[in-house]
Amino acid sequence: MDKARIYVDLNEMVTDDIVLLSKDDTKADSMGSIITFYEGLPVSLYSDDASDSGETDNLIFEGIAIKYDLKSYPEWRHVKWCARINWNSLMHESDMKFL
Repeated sequence: MDKARIYVDLNEMVTDDIVLLSKDDTKADSMGSIITFYEGLPVSLYSDDASDSGETDNLIFEGIAIKYDLKSYPEWRHVKWCARINWNSLMHESDMKFL
């Protein structure tokens, strides 16, 4: 990975640009560092994906930590933090070698 990133599951999208981030105020990034969230914190994110040949090729992207009202989503009420994704930053890790 190009830098430390926080894992999110893109199957847990709340809206077209908001994904669940954490049920707690902190979460470990890909390097093991503990990140403490606050409103507006820029976050570097990743989600698992694979190439056409089945090899790991994570999706990487940028976002902003936000608190989002999840009262209308009973299954997600325990989630405290979400991330607003910047879709313009989305790419596969393998694309980094071309930049």
